[in-house]
Amino acid sequence: MLSVLTVPAFDDNYLWLIHDGTHAAVVDPGDATPILAALEAHALSLVAILLTHHHADHIGGVPRLLQHRRVPVFGPAHENIAAVDHLLVEGDIATIPELGLSLSVLDVPGHTRGHIAYVAAEQQWLFCGDTLFAGGCGRLFEGTPAQMSASLAKLAALPDTTQVYCAHEYTMANLRFARAVDPENVTLVERIEREQAKRTRGEPTVPSTIKLEKSTNPFLRYREPAIIDRLIAENRIDTREPIAAFAALREWKNGYR
Repeated sequence: MLSVLTVPAFDDNYLWLIHDGTHAAVVDPGDATPILAALEAHALSLVAILLTHHHADHIGGVPRLLQHRRVPVFGPAHENIAAVDHLLVEGDIATIPELGLSLSVLDVPGHTRGHIAYVAAEQQWLFCGDTLFAGGCGRLFEGTPAQMSASLAKLAALPDTTQVYCAHEYTMANLRFARAVDPENVTLVERIEREQAKRTRGEPTVPSTIKLEKSTNPFLRYREPAIIDRLIAENRIDTREPIAAFAALREWKNGYR
C-alpha cells in the first residue's frame, strides 16, 4: 500500500515522499536535508526523484540526494535541469518499478514554460508543483494567462476525488483573496473556517481535492458570472471575455495583501 509523507521545507514548501514503507520517491526536493532526515526516520530507501519545474526551491536538493544514492531523475523535457535523465512530456509515463507506481504526465505551462504535473490515476493523486495551489494558482513567471488557464482546465478535468499535492502552504492567503473575489460563496466561507482551524493546530492544509478547488478556487471559477461581475465592479476589466477575466484575476492577486 502506497502512501504520501509530507516533508516541510524552507518557510512554506512541501516536499512529498511517495513510499511503500521500504522504498520512496521524492517530488520536488528543493532541500536535501529534510528529505534525508525523513528517509532515515522512516527507514526508507530512495529510488527516484520527480521534478515538476526548474525553480531552485524545487530542485536545489537534487545534487546532494544523488550523492547519497544514484537514482533516476524524472523531469520536464522543455526545461533545462542538468540532473534530469528521464525527460518527460504530456502523454509519457513515469514508471517507478520498486513502488509498482506509474505516473502519467501532463504539460501545464504558465508558472514556467515547461512545467509538468504527475497524476497517479490508481491512487487519485496529483503532484502539480506550483501550477494549482489550494485556493489559488502560481504566478505567471514565464507563461501567459491563456496557457495557465488551459493548464488549470486540464487539472480541473481530473476526477473530483483526486487529491491535490501542491508545493506550498499558501492556502490562507489564497483563501483571503478568494473571499474578496467571491464573497457570497458559502462553501468558500466554510472552507476558510476549516483551513484556519488546521493552521491553528499547526497542521498542513494540503492535500486538497479537485472537487474542493472547483467549488472555492477563483482561478478555476473565473468564468462564473459572479466573479466576472466582481472584476467589472472593481474596474479591473471592461469585458466579459474569459481569458481577460483570468488575467485580471491573476494581476489582482499579485498585488493583494
